[in-house]
Amino acid sequence: MRTTTTPTERLSELDKALPAAADGLTVQEFLATRPRLSSFSTPVLTLDESAIDQNLSVMAAWCSDHGVELAPHGKTTMSPTLWERQLQAGATAITLATFGQLRVAVHFGIRRILLANALVDPGALRWLVHAMADQPDLHVLVWADSAGTVDAMVAALADLPVPRPIPVLVELGAAGGRTGARTVDAAVAVAERIATSGVLRVAGVAGYEGALAHDASAPSLARVRGYLQEMARLHRSIAAKGLYADAEDVVVTAGGSAYFDVVAEVLAPLAGPGVRVVVRAGAYVIHDDGFYTGITPFGRTSGGYRLRSAMHAWARVVSRPEPGLALLDAGKRDVPFDEGLPVPQLVAPQLGAPARALADAQITAVNDQHAFLTLSADSDVKVGDVVRLGLSHPCTAFDKWRWIPLLNGNEDDPHIVDVIRTYF
Repeated sequence: MRTTTTPTERLSELDKALPAAADGLTVQEFLATRPRLSSFSTPVLTLDESAIDQNLSVMAAWCSDHGVELAPHGKTTMSPTLWERQLQAGATAITLATFGQLRVAVHFGIRRILLANALVDPGALRWLVHAMADQPDLHVLVWADSAGTVDAMVAALADLPVPRPIPVLVELGAAGGRTGARTVDAAVAVAERIATSGVLRVAGVAGYEGALAHDASAPSLARVRGYLQEMARLHRSIAAKGLYADAEDVVVTAGGSAYFDVVAEVLAPLAGPGVRVVVRAGAYVIHDDGFYTGITPFGRTSGGYRLRSAMHAWARVVSRPEPGLALLDAGKRDVPFDEGLPVPQLVAPQLGAPARALADAQITAVNDQHAFLTLSADSDVKVGDVVRLGLSHPCTAFDKWRWIPLLNGNEDDPHIVDVIRTYF
């Protein structure tokens, strides 16, 4: 992979959250100053190096133990630095969702990519064909769920030499779900259309079970399990018809961050000579203190696997207008709120100073640039104090920050060992 920054890329006041001391410096020059957490201003999102290390190791061990491969969803972080660490920890590819994300990955040297979406934009398809011709080691899988998808792809490539057929996964959906053919028979018809296209090839079966349920109740898990059983039936039907272009390299993939245990239970038995079962969980590398903590399979299964939240936001009290209310300087532009509001955890007199637990406190709302922190009427939290917030949903935390400091150590004022660049 290429490095995620260039030696000449310089930090500036245009980079949200970075301290003034970083202005004009390269990342390497800034890190050489040995900055600490206290170097930054609020609001700021930070990452925990030890938690990321633990999460990478835990997920790699789980996949190995359950006979599945991992192609984590890169859209969670859009950070090539973290993608590289995921690949080094055993991931076999990076999953992405859009053409723009695909171009970022190829730019940074990712060569095995699962695009969990249909690619029907003519310009995007032409770009992909040229990229495949220029880079023989580039392997990009795309999805198709209808004859219309296949026809649009074929039409876009009609006047273009295709050096090798584009590998396509047939996507199975379900009633009330998102994309995907709604029946196995319809999906088999899509595979037949791909097989006769001349410029595409059937490379496997794909699906997304996370659109079918949003909790870990017995009915939700049963619905997910039933859907995955249909995916297995689709794979067997395509194989029986001899539609796989390369029977020695077939991919069966499902598995977001909520139900990858059920995916392994149902689909891992399909793995064997020529067939790889791939889960695509992406949130695990960062995890959270909200939605994913509540729904991760590791919270409902035994085995000793445990993830830790690797992200926190730090916000300062800027107003105490009422006895039971404080306003913080972080809002919708800074912290995620779509899968639960931030959770106040610690309070300190300054960033990097010793902190204590913040009890009887809750974030009740966020505006664009403020968070409403309710407190007990006799709370001693004062203007200028800094609050550490636990967050829910890394996907919508990372997209608010271009640079995110990575902390090393659990002391009150840890050193910054890297600043993680995102490309949303």
